[in-house]
Amino acid sequence: MIGKLTGIIDTVDEDGVILDVNGVGYLVGCPASTLSRLAVGAQAVLMIEMKVSQDAIKLYGFASAEEREWFRLLQTVQNVGSKVALAVLSTLSPRDLARALALGDKAMIGRAPGVGPKLALRIATELKDKVSSMMVGSDEGGAVAVAAAPRGPEGDAVSALVHLGYSDARAAEAVARASQALGERTETGALIREALKGMAR
Repeated sequence: MIGKLTGIIDTVDEDGVILDVNGVGYLVGCPASTLSRLAVGAQAVLMIEMKVSQDAIKLYGFASAEEREWFRLLQTVQNVGSKVALAVLSTLSPRDLARALALGDKAMIGRAPGVGPKLALRIATELKDKVSSMMVGSDEGGAVAVAAAPRGPEGDAVSALVHLGYSDARAAEAVARASQALGERTETGALIREALKGMAR
């Protein structure tokens, strides 16, 4: 299996790139967020997801491992294949997608081409409980946030909110209010949703 490719961008089109790796051109499908960072003639490192079917081997490339994980997670939803997962990631950044899932914002998810209201609702419903583990698992700022907050679900919720772009102080305050409203021993996902709702008011 191919997990990462490093090479020179040979061509770029709206669906992906040809990446020249030591004279071998790999056709790699990419979301718009990754394509926007690539230029012909420039060196690129792409995190790769390889799909093998009876009639083809397809490669999908991402600027970060986080985007690749979201690509994989989206496809755990019924009726979401590679094309729809790419469309969602082309429309929403991982941070925006995480926020939409945490809030159950099916309208935001439905902005992606090929995602109708029913599919948007299914994505929001099936992934809402998985979003907290995706955000907490990220390396961005997690250790700082958890050190500054209580351990357990509250610390994980603060870490997730910091990953979404909120400051440590604002995230800790919002989670504390959410914990007060929902009571002790509330799960991380519920704390995140309540904290985001509180900050949106």
